[in-house]
Amino acid sequence: MKANTQQPTRQDISLLRNTLLKLTATQKILCVVVVILVALVWYQLLNRLVAFGRDLDYSGLHALGVQTIALIKQYNPFFWWAIVALCTLIIAYFLYGFVQSIQQRARMRHVSEDTIAMLSRNLSEPALEVLRWAWHDRRNPITVGDLQRAVHELRSGRAAKITLARRHSVLIDVPVIPASDQ
Repeated sequence: MKANTQQPTRQDISLLRNTLLKLTATQKILCVVVVILVALVWYQLLNRLVAFGRDLDYSGLHALGVQTIALIKQYNPFFWWAIVALCTLIIAYFLYGFVQSIQQRARMRHVSEDTIAMLSRNLSEPALEVLRWAWHDRRNPITVGDLQRAVHELRSGRAAKITLARRHSVLIDVPVIPASDQ
């Protein structure tokens, strides 16, 4: 499939995307399962918390006065829903951090030699050039993050930018003959 076209093909992007899906499927499933479980548990707890607030009896506060107790009862649901909203934000913050750390760990994972061999056999030359460009640190093996960056750059036209940069380099490196010497 190695074509000498100037632009990567759709098959290149599809191959990289499918390879990434295989490499990151476990982490994605783990994140989805954890988020769903936390959401279900939080939904149960939130219902209990709101029910607790609704069933709260303020008759022991009669020393505060009738108006104060009426005011507390009037604003009681808002207080408990504010507690629910605050706890929801805190849980969402921790879930976001969990998902980010799982994704970061997945990006740092090294890609097997077999996978790279398969990619090098099946990707077009422009797509391989973009993959080489995305692989910054040649002292370390290619990571999932490098493949993710390559897919992103393929979609944004990096192959054409690399070709244009080469043309610019050739134009700049050509010695210019001054007009007085002609």
